[in-house]
Amino acid sequence: MADCLKVSLDVSAVPPHPAGAGRYIVQLALLLSQRDDVDLLVLTRKNDRERWEALLGGQARVAVALPSSRPLRLLAERFQLGRTIDRCGVDVHHGPHYTMPGRMRTPAVVTIPDTTFFDFPQFHQSTKVAFFTRTIARSAKRAARLIALSEMTARQVVDRVEVRVPVDVVHLGVDLERFQPEEPNPHVDEQALANVGLPPNAKYLLFVSTLEPRKGILELLTAFDQLAEEDQDLRLVLVGQVGWGEDVAPVVQSLRHADRVLQTGYVDDEILPALMRCAAVLAYPSVAEGFGLPAIEALASGTPLVTTSGSVMDELVMGSAWLTPPQDAPSLQATLAAALSEEPAARLARIAKGINVARGYTWQACVEGHVASYRAAANRLGTTEHHQ
Repeated sequence: MADCLKVSLDVSAVPPHPAGAGRYIVQLALLLSQRDDVDLLVLTRKNDRERWEALLGGQARVAVALPSSRPLRLLAERFQLGRTIDRCGVDVHHGPHYTMPGRMRTPAVVTIPDTTFFDFPQFHQSTKVAFFTRTIARSAKRAARLIALSEMTARQVVDRVEVRVPVDVVHLGVDLERFQPEEPNPHVDEQALANVGLPPNAKYLLFVSTLEPRKGILELLTAFDQLAEEDQDLRLVLVGQVGWGEDVAPVVQSLRHADRVLQTGYVDDEILPALMRCAAVLAYPSVAEGFGLPAIEALASGTPLVTTSGSVMDELVMGSAWLTPPQDAPSLQATLAAALSEEPAARLARIAKGINVARGYTWQACVEGHVASYRAAANRLGTTEHHQ
């Protein structure tokens, strides 16, 4: 194999406003496209080519390979995409969202972001549970290599399905230039807060994620309503797109302090770092995650973090965050209250520890880990053992 590795990357699952896994795929594509040792071919869905060409600025080849409709896209991936990739002559294909093509000679690397379809099926649509549990089991047998975003996820994959290929643990990274404790320029933060309707020096809890049951949003609303009874200045800011499941808007309206809950929806990239930096606490009470990127970005921003124990967050934050059991509104309320009232010296020490932890998660290390997996897959290394 030549020194320049030819890689195809399936970006067809990335929505117009990426969050979570979508942000991971976008960042990975950008960094791979900038490497001299990778010749990247990005495979898009129909009507999405222009976005990726603009995003990558001509540094990678972009090809339409899949339909726009999700059901048709999944069928095409299973029965047609493999032959397309084989004809392209790449050394390795990467499916970054659980799946890989069928009927393909080219070795594939597949990212398994999490195992929530097995562990918490009640938090997903039943059709997705049926599809993704089968798909993960299939990838674990047929891929040349799997990537897990945490040690916990790597262990869980091995426990949930029959794994016949190596599993590489590759953490996501934080953009430390964007997410930092210090305001980059005067009045940047004040303007960002004003853009979402917050006054200067607002005291608020921040939630950043898709608004759906798995993220603990209902418990957070309950906890906030109790906290707001005691603290007349406290607000709750919900940043993220509405997912599936119960609509949170009626729940918000039923709160005693609904007037102090702000739903921003998706926010632009230049606004999010300021919202992180200015928050009193970032609340991330997710039941289960693959990585939980907003939580690590909060640590990088110097913002105290309240998240869930017994989850991957427990592994990643390394003692720098407040932890509370998932799906426990009273415990979440008590933990948020403790974080809000922490003594200044202890708060500063916790913030300093969180910043140090976040600096250990870099996108450069993330892309290096992916390229190492690609090379091992292309060379068919270790295909009969489990690696972490």
